Amino acid sequence: MVQTYSKSRQQAEIAFQRTQVPAEANAEAAHRIDDEADRLRAKTARLREARLNRDAPQTQAP
Repeated sequence: MVQTYSKSRQQAEIAFQRTQVPAEANAEAAHRIDDEADRLRAKTARLREARLNRDAPQTQAP
């Protein structure tokens, strides 16, 4: 079904579509930033655990 819109409606639709592309790109960028932050937190936790294990006093059994 083909709908015919007024010229002003067509211009508004085109302008709206142009605003949606950057919004989608921003959402993708935010997702990538969140993924990177998750990787950084995991790495920090791993390194912290390794440092605590290294610096913990070694107990020896008698």
